[in-house]
Amino acid sequence: MKKQIALATAAAMVLGLAACGSKPAETKPAETAAQAKTEAVTEAEAKETEPKETEGSAAAITFKLADNQADGTPNVSGDTKFAELVNEYTGGTVVVEIFPNGTLGDEASVADMLEADTLDIARISTNGISPSCDAFNVFGMPYVFPSDEIKYKALDGEFGQTLTAKLEEETGLINLAYFVSGPRSFYTTKKEIHSVADMAGLKLRAQDDAITIAMMEALGASATPMNYAEVYSALETGVVDGAENDFTSYYSSGHYEVAKYYSLDMHTAPSSLLVMSAGAWNSLSAEQQEQVRKAAAEAEAYQRTLVEDYIAESRQKVEEGGATIIEVDVVEFQNACQPVYDKFPQYNDLIALIPAE
Repeated sequence: MKKQIALATAAAMVLGLAACGSKPAETKPAETAAQAKTEAVTEAEAKETEPKETEGSAAAITFKLADNQADGTPNVSGDTKFAELVNEYTGGTVVVEIFPNGTLGDEASVADMLEADTLDIARISTNGISPSCDAFNVFGMPYVFPSDEIKYKALDGEFGQTLTAKLEEETGLINLAYFVSGPRSFYTTKKEIHSVADMAGLKLRAQDDAITIAMMEALGASATPMNYAEVYSALETGVVDGAENDFTSYYSSGHYEVAKYYSLDMHTAPSSLLVMSAGAWNSLSAEQQEQVRKAAAEAEAYQRTLVEDYIAESRQKVEEGGATIIEVDVVEFQNACQPVYDKFPQYNDLIALIPAE
């Protein structure tokens, strides 16, 4: 554009000199008109070849998306699919840049940044968002989802919609999708867990939250809050007798190497949210908001498929590595956890929204 302005200025100067020169008789009107026409055509053609403010241009809105998990995991792959679809459906007017591996901070920091509008989007676990919106602690209640099918129905139905509405009402944050992970179960180093009676006296690593601790106590175990990075060593040295997590983490952490008994009680099934800050959301037009929601819904379905495959692959690998998978009577465990429901009645209304089948 600067080059064109310079050319236009030079042309004006030439015309000005021609008008003020000493030999006006030499000016040929016909040639001048033809020249002007030629210059106009040339200028029009030049404009057609200028870079246009379309996909990837400065006019595009660029968002940063934070995730604390690594490349190649179902969650980050879901983030990537979301970014690709946003770019496609908005015609490049919205661009999402992904920052995995916790490079923008841990989940507590990310939640604060979302509320402060200093971060645009995050894939954050229900446990990570619960300090901002207490209702999401319902995912920590034991045995609320009898199966993955019921969990998906709950997330996609009134249960999930109610939580999404509560999040926006209390924080201004917009939940675009529910990503999922596998159900968490107990695993131990020496003593196999086949029934609730087998839980008695076990010292188990727990996340440092009141519901998890109450659940373990209701089942007869002793909860030992501990940083996740310390668990492998604690299992290996006998500081704890076991821990709990889903198949993928059981495998990726290597815990199956030192705690070979995995009991499928499936006590909790946490999920994740794809959350956008209020400022980022409000910067979009109504049409762009619709396009972003469409991209999120498709990324959600894609991520869930990846998780199912990831769980199956992880289970196969831990079994090949010598782990023993133990089936248990989940109803017995669920009944033993009634004291947890009595202790945290504030989640009963939400739990009532979960489909029975």
